[in-house]
Amino acid sequence: MILNRITRSVTRGIEETIEGIGESLFDPVVRIGVTGLSRAGKTVFITSLVANLLDRGRMPQLRAAAEGRILSAWLQPHPDHTVPRFAFEDHMAALTAPEPHWPESTRSISTLRLSLRLRPSGLLTSLGGQRTIHLDIIDYPGEWLLDLPLMSQSYASWSARTLEMAGSPGRSDHAAAFLARLKDCDPAAALNEATATGLAESFTAYLAASRAAGLSSVAPGRFLMPGDLEGTPALTFAPLPQPAAKRGGSLWNTFEKRFESYKRVVVAPFFRNHFARFDRQVVLIDALGAISDGPRALEDLRTAMAEILTCFRPGKNSWLAPILGRRVDRILFAATKADHLHHSQHARLAAIAEALVKDARDRANFRGAKTGAMAIASLRATVEQTVEHRGRTVDVVRGRLLDTGEDAALFPGTLPENPAHVLSPARHGAEEWQGTAYNVTRFAPPKLDLHPGEAPPHIRLDRAAEFLIGDRLA
Repeated sequence: MILNRITRSVTRGIEETIEGIGESLFDPVVRIGVTGLSRAGKTVFITSLVANLLDRGRMPQLRAAAEGRILSAWLQPHPDHTVPRFAFEDHMAALTAPEPHWPESTRSISTLRLSLRLRPSGLLTSLGGQRTIHLDIIDYPGEWLLDLPLMSQSYASWSARTLEMAGSPGRSDHAAAFLARLKDCDPAAALNEATATGLAESFTAYLAASRAAGLSSVAPGRFLMPGDLEGTPALTFAPLPQPAAKRGGSLWNTFEKRFESYKRVVVAPFFRNHFARFDRQVVLIDALGAISDGPRALEDLRTAMAEILTCFRPGKNSWLAPILGRRVDRILFAATKADHLHHSQHARLAAIAEALVKDARDRANFRGAKTGAMAIASLRATVEQTVEHRGRTVDVVRGRLLDTGEDAALFPGTLPENPAHVLSPARHGAEEWQGTAYNVTRFAPPKLDLHPGEAPPHIRLDRAAEFLIGDRLA
C-alpha cells in the first residue's frame, strides 16, 4: 500500500511537471484561487471580474486595458473535464434580470477559463506578433478552507480544542445540546452506531447555529455542505474527551479513524489537486459583516483566517516551478462590500482587513510573495449621498433593501481610523462595542440598464485585477 502511494505520488508529479513545462513553452496559464469564508462574496466577485474583463470599459486601472493592449477576451472550455464549469452565464442572468437577485452561494468546486489575446508592450511592440494568456479562475466553498488546518492536527488535539471552543462564551449556547449529549456517552465504550450518529448530528447542528450567528470557525466544513458524502462514516464523527485508556472498537477509536479518513479522502485531494496549484490568490474578507455581528464574531474571523492562511505556500516562482512545485507569488486581501460605506471610510475598512491578516501578510512578504490590501465592491449596489440630519450633514449610502425591495438611505456608522480600536476589544473578549454601533444592511443588487459592451459597476475591481495579473499582461 505504501509502495502504491509512492508510485501514485511520483506519477502525479511527473504529469504536473510535463503540464507545467508545456504551459511555459506554449500559451501560459495563470491559476487564480478565489478564497474567503461564507458571506464574503466569492461568486459575485468572479462573475463581475470575468464580465469586466470581457467588456473592459469600467477597467481604467488595468493598464493593459487602458492602453488597448487586450485585443480580445473570450471564454472557452476548461481542459480539466473532471471539474464543473463555473456557471458564469447563470450568475450574470441573476444580476442583470429585470428583478435582479444575488446568485446562489458556492456549493462545490468549479472553474472557468478566460483567455486574453494581447498585443506586446514596450520594446516588444516593434517586433509585432500577438500572444495569448489563459486565466483559470477556481471557485470553491468557503467552508472547505476551514478544513485545511486539519491536515496538521491529530484527532486528540482537534477534539480538545474544538470542545474548548464549544464551551467558550458566545458558543456555549449554540453547543448546549451537543455538550449535554456528550455528557451521557462514554468515549471508551464499545461503538454504538446510533450513539455515533446522534453525536455527529448534534455536532453538525451546533456548527450550523454558529455559522448562522456570524461565527467563522465551523470546521469540519463538509459537515455543513456534505454533498454525496452525507450519511457516510467519513462524516459521522464528533469531538470527544480523551479517555484514560484507548481500546480497539471503542467510540473514541472509531471516531479517530473516521477523522483520519476525512483528512485522507476529503481534505487531502482538494489540497493536492487544486489548492496547492494556485499561482495567485484572492482572499475575500467580510470584515464589515463581522464588525456588525459584534466583537466575538470579529475575533472568530481573525482566528479562522489566521489558521487558514498558514496553509498557503507563498513565495516567488521561477522557471523551475513545474519541477519544484508552485508557490503563490501574489496574494490580494480584499475587504468586500465597500459600497455599504461612504468612500471616505474605504481606507479604514481596508486597514481593518489588513490588520486581520497581518501575520499571514508579513510571512508572505518575507518569503518573497507580493501582497496587497484594498476595499472593493464586486458589484456596486448603492450610490452615495449627503443628507441633512438634525442640523448637520451626514454621508450616507442609498440602495434597494434586500428584504423589502424599498429604496433607502442609510448611515452604517463610522469605522475607527485605528484598526486596534475594534481588534483589541475583540481579542480581549468584549461582548459588544462600547460607545458606538455598526449596522450593516443587506442590499439587493441594483437594477442595471447595461448597454452592449458594458459590464456591471464596481469599486476598485480594476485595481484588484491590475494587482493580480497586471504583470502577466505586460
